[in-house]
Amino acid sequence: MRELATPVKLPFDPNFVDVVGTGGDAAHSFNISTASAFVAAACGARVTKHGNRSVSSSSGAADVLEALGANIMLKPEQVAECVLETGFGFMFAPNHHSAMKNVAPIRREMGVRTIFNILGPLTNPAGAPNTLLGVFHPDLVGILVRVMRELGATHVLVVHGKDGLDEISLGAATMVGELKDGAVREYEIHPEDFGLQMLSQRNIKVSNAEESKVMLLGALENKPGAAREIVCLNAGAALYTANLAESIEAGIVTARAAIESGAARAKVEQFVACTQRLAAKNG
Repeated sequence: MRELATPVKLPFDPNFVDVVGTGGDAAHSFNISTASAFVAAACGARVTKHGNRSVSSSSGAADVLEALGANIMLKPEQVAECVLETGFGFMFAPNHHSAMKNVAPIRREMGVRTIFNILGPLTNPAGAPNTLLGVFHPDLVGILVRVMRELGATHVLVVHGKDGLDEISLGAATMVGELKDGAVREYEIHPEDFGLQMLSQRNIKVSNAEESKVMLLGALENKPGAAREIVCLNAGAALYTANLAESIEAGIVTARAAIESGAARAKVEQFVACTQRLAAKNG
């Protein structure tokens, strides 16, 4: 699939990162990865996010971005332009992988996770060297971090919350598989490691893309609560993965500052406006 993908061609940047989840965790949380990606972009990361519509979750990345007003049907060269202009680009999987496009109706009808939940995050059309990847099953942590090493990745965090979340969790310990400098190590992290309070998943559940949009914007507008805290945590990890922070803890500090200053919220508006302007050129 990687070889057959329609690529997004960008000059190499050590701060390129994909912030992505496999989905399929049945948590029905809001789009934490997408929110975290906006924060990371506001902090200087170049985010090349690869995603799709919801199959088994309440809201896929494509769904919430459309709810925010973004046009996700950009040509590959327009995605590249968007990344260079705003620091954030979204690659809608069916636009870059014919296999994804062909099986999409079947996946929607099945409504359960499939092998494509795993393949999607491994086939970023921009070839992002760094990835924060959330997975739905603990066994995938060690497997996929080693797969990413074989695929030539530079810095990777594969994470799985022990409460089942395919993100770094506030409700439980999180299993981590890290690839850095060619070496893999596996460990656990806990919210209290970063001075964060344990919070239940029920505080971040949504039913659809519109609800996800509201929760995402609330977090980026610095509304106190679980959504903001889990975004700070995952955005901090994204900045560490993008080599823009020396640790997850340092990344959290930077991420929180971007939210408090309004930079993260402004990044959403900048990205949406850029996609609309570029799409208008397509007629």
